[in-house]
Amino acid sequence: MFLKLASLNLFALAVIGSLLPGMARAQESDRNIMASMEGGSQTLIARDIAELGNKCGLPLHVVDSHGSLENFFGVRNRHNTQFGIVDSDILNYLSAYRGSNDDVKQAIQGMRIMLPLYDAEVHVVARAGINSLQDLRGKRLGVGQKDGTAYLTSQLILDILRIQVAERVAGSADEMIELLRQGEIDALLKVGNAPMPMFTDGRLDNSFHMVPITDDVLHASYKPVTLAAGTYSFQREPIKTIASKTLLMTYEYGSEKNAYYRNSCKAVADFTNLIVGNLDELRRVGHHPKWKTLNLTEIPKGWEVGSCVRKGLEPTYEVSCTEQVDSADNQQYLDLLRNRLRQ
Repeated sequence: MFLKLASLNLFALAVIGSLLPGMARAQESDRNIMASMEGGSQTLIARDIAELGNKCGLPLHVVDSHGSLENFFGVRNRHNTQFGIVDSDILNYLSAYRGSNDDVKQAIQGMRIMLPLYDAEVHVVARAGINSLQDLRGKRLGVGQKDGTAYLTSQLILDILRIQVAERVAGSADEMIELLRQGEIDALLKVGNAPMPMFTDGRLDNSFHMVPITDDVLHASYKPVTLAAGTYSFQREPIKTIASKTLLMTYEYGSEKNAYYRNSCKAVADFTNLIVGNLDELRRVGHHPKWKTLNLTEIPKGWEVGSCVRKGLEPTYEVSCTEQVDSADNQQYLDLLRNRLRQ
């Protein structure tokens, strides 16, 4: 039942995506990237990308969102939103149903991979007595914001393992921590870059622990990884878990059928060229350590890289940089000033 309802929810988001908050600002900026504000990793990566554009005189506005699902459909529907940071679980789900569900097929039409980014680890933190995912049967599991990455990932994992929990409890990261501390939930699941700030602020003591994820069947969909000992104060030993790939998504503007498509294709090609051409700098001074482990060859199966992405990687492609600006707002000021001086 959940999977059927989920596909309808995904389609509904695709239809109303252009009405999501922030649409007016997206229309004001020529280039926008959507990134989840919760947890911080997506936003830090997006800001590093925006800084590359800013140095080149190509301002890129970072749009805060509630997660990967909103980012996916933001690229699909929002005006001037050429980029979105998306967890691969969204793609895994859509891939499974696009052949049999017309709504899903329509929702993903034209969506393309721009670049694979980093691995996001699955964290399951629990109270005493839960030592494996199988122990979650009949328990209350916190799963983050509804329609967020953890919300979808939790359902996919539980479905694969055929685990029936008593309840999946949705809420913010802070709410999940407090519910766990108060015993209102037995465990919580989050997806993000270790160490996650919500687990490092001292609210969880040694009465809680990280649950290992060692189920081999999950390795067909997720990458097995290990959290080093001491990643969190309540986790003294190395813990095996799994990770999903986080991706930079775009749309297929390659037909260049009108001025909007031509400009958007150029934006995709330009930023592909800027990111790949400045990887050494991003690894050295980027605001997130995940730049150091970036592997651009890990393309999810069944998904295509956009033609504008390939255009930006051609040896003869050159980005036409203009003067450096400090921010998108400063660029707007300069544009207004030039127009005023012409009068």
